[in-house]
Amino acid sequence: MDTPGLDVESVTGMVGGGAQVVVFTTGLGTPTGNPIAPVIKITGNGRTASNMADNIDLDVSGRDRGIRNDGLGGLRLFDTILMVCSGTETAAERLGHREFAIHRRNPTI
Repeated sequence: MDTPGLDVESVTGMVGGGAQVVVFTTGLGTPTGNPIAPVIKITGNGRTASNMADNIDLDVSGRDRGIRNDGLGGLRLFDTILMVCSGTETAAERLGHREFAIHRRNPTI
């Protein structure tokens, strides 16, 4: 989906376009959510997973297993999506992150 590049505006664009669940990949751990759809935050950055553990739903960096990649990241993500679709709260929901922004290309007169 072609949405703005800024994190909050991008998620808003995806949800506005009909996304029921957002899988948000993050390297730095942007703490963002959405008031309409759950936002699952996934990272492959071990430092971010460690420093922002309360904001991350899925760490696929391998840091917790002492390996770089266990090859099961896709299956773990699929399981996380199923759990969220079944009612498990995301980190953003637990933390009350409900950001919403609409990107404006040009001023309206």
